[in-house]
Amino acid sequence: MKSTDAKAPVAEKQPSKLEKHGDVRIDNYFWMRLSDEQKNAIDKDAQTQKVVNYLEEENTYYKEVTAYTKPFQEELFEEMKGRIKEDDSSVPYKDNGYFYITRYETGNQYPIYSRKKENLEAEEEVLFNVNEMAKDFDYYQLGGLNISSDNKLAVFATDTVSRRQYFLRIKNLETGEIYKDIIENTTGGSVWANDNKTIFYTKKNPETLRSEKVFRHVLGTPTSEDVEVFHENDDTFGTYVTKSKSDKYIIIGSYNTISTEAQYLDADNPTGAFTMLQPRERDLEYSVSHFGDYFYLLTNKDNAINFKLMKTPITNTSKDNWVDVIPHRDDTLLEDFSIFKDYLVLEERTNGLNKIRIKRWDKTEDYYLPFNEETYSVGVYANPDFDTDVIRYSYNSFTTPSSVIDFNMRDQSKDIKKEQEVLGGKFNKENYISRRVWASARDGKKVAISLVYHKDTELNNNTPVLQYAYGSYGYTIPDSFSTTRLSLLDRGFVYALAHIRGSEYLGREWYEDGKMLNKKNTFNDFIDCSQYLIDNNYTSPEHLYAMGGSAGGLLMGAIVNMNPELYNGIIASVPFVDVISTMLDDSIPLTTGEYDEWGNPNDKEYYDYIKSYSPYDQVEAKEYPHIFVTTGFHDSQVQYWEPAKWVAKLRELKTDSNLLLLDTNMEAGHGGASGRFDALKETAKMYTFFLALEDKLEAK
Repeated sequence: MKSTDAKAPVAEKQPSKLEKHGDVRIDNYFWMRLSDEQKNAIDKDAQTQKVVNYLEEENTYYKEVTAYTKPFQEELFEEMKGRIKEDDSSVPYKDNGYFYITRYETGNQYPIYSRKKENLEAEEEVLFNVNEMAKDFDYYQLGGLNISSDNKLAVFATDTVSRRQYFLRIKNLETGEIYKDIIENTTGGSVWANDNKTIFYTKKNPETLRSEKVFRHVLGTPTSEDVEVFHENDDTFGTYVTKSKSDKYIIIGSYNTISTEAQYLDADNPTGAFTMLQPRERDLEYSVSHFGDYFYLLTNKDNAINFKLMKTPITNTSKDNWVDVIPHRDDTLLEDFSIFKDYLVLEERTNGLNKIRIKRWDKTEDYYLPFNEETYSVGVYANPDFDTDVIRYSYNSFTTPSSVIDFNMRDQSKDIKKEQEVLGGKFNKENYISRRVWASARDGKKVAISLVYHKDTELNNNTPVLQYAYGSYGYTIPDSFSTTRLSLLDRGFVYALAHIRGSEYLGREWYEDGKMLNKKNTFNDFIDCSQYLIDNNYTSPEHLYAMGGSAGGLLMGAIVNMNPELYNGIIASVPFVDVISTMLDDSIPLTTGEYDEWGNPNDKEYYDYIKSYSPYDQVEAKEYPHIFVTTGFHDSQVQYWEPAKWVAKLRELKTDSNLLLLDTNMEAGHGGASGRFDALKETAKMYTFFLALEDKLEAK
């Protein structure tokens, strides 16, 4: 990047003494932390104004340093926007007599939700035009759409702050009236009882944002009279409410990282008492579906680390009555299942690749759908119809745009309902190469790296490579297509997705080996993948870049402390970098529910281990690569002060003259901008950072 006369902000140091287990840490930037009340106050107090001023100074510095790239950012945005079909719409799906459609109109940021009765030639009924609803807000998110069984009413959820604290409201779809009932501080989810007037919903703790209570609301009654039907008292658990696909049962679920519990209620009897399915036990997980006289359970019972499918009679649901339907397999992770009248559909993962398996209940057929690419991503849709021979699934890969496919399980024919259009006239999948390689980690484990690049890109030590990963919570990043990524590939970048431990790419054990006291395996795997790419002449440290967000931002913070010399630049998006302080503060949203992911630092063994990798605590006086950090002022997942403090400490201690940039979206939270075009602008900013470091700021 070009040099600049812009002067980097210097955050004031106000030492705060933090002591635990006899260990004293001095946090010079603890003052950056604000409460929600301070952030949202109309009249800012002195500390709030000081914090806001600092964040704005960092934003100004970012804008000044990158000012010369602004024209390219705008070109890149237009380039990426130009690949999108602006007047796009979803494949309609049928549910309870209506076809439901989500569509966009040219020039508009937000979707329009509509439906057509019985057939697609019927007149369109617009349910929600989010563009109209969002016009007075900097951020707007509509979610939780839920239609009553008589098709007359819809519950919907809105978030205008980006803190994931949703308002629930009810709309009469016949008259268009939005009822005056407003339910605050919910998760956004809700379910209808079968009487079409009772809804169940989940409320959050206003301070910790833990989903902790389930309420029952009856139309026409004040929300102040809503009945609390369940309170999850264990602060390491959250709760939710859902409805079985059969529409027979309302189910309340409780969950933490390693244990689950479910209670059920006949949906025809909304004022009845919930019945416990199986009381919670540590290390016992199960999720529930209903079919006929049985509950079907995806569970790890009997040490089934990769999960199995079991069933139990509705009349006797305790675990002693559970019997195997699909037994546990050491080499295959059972990720999900869908129940139909004549078929059972399984979503499995073997050797990193996900598969769809079809079984008839009468045992006359059992087969897998064929997929031929070396690496790909496939997933089954919700498929609300129960009595059908057709399942809908999506398929894509690094080089193949997404397709929505209806597959007839009876005659094994398929109907491609939609293929993602890549506009602009330049995309040809034959111009791109996708492959999978395996790096050896330092402990001998093999770690997969999925690669994609333009066929004209020569692989050598001058090739720019962007390495991406997440590596937490068992979440596996899919090898999926991206229209925006083409802007990097067409400029000579290789994109490398490292399937490191902490995900479930190679089964549940792969996750278990990357959490708690094994968390450093996640960081080591990423570094060892980087070293593999360098040693095998895909790139060099001068051209290797890394990127991750949230827990993947923690990964970025860890690797640049451990091996900063391997990377020319990194982007850490909404990064979880002040791990030890956050995990010691149970007033911060999500903390208590994370103890079984990271460990509880109130225990000295976990305190010492977490501190040994916590990026903020491990910043040293040494050279770091170019770093670009993004955050949202209203983030409820990773509070803005974590990245802000991290940047301040890096500025204080780093010995290099490389770029260090912080960009805070003052109107958004964890997910960034809400509009589809605003989100593209954020991507353009990030891609420009990498391309500028490679001196590739030219149009394509």
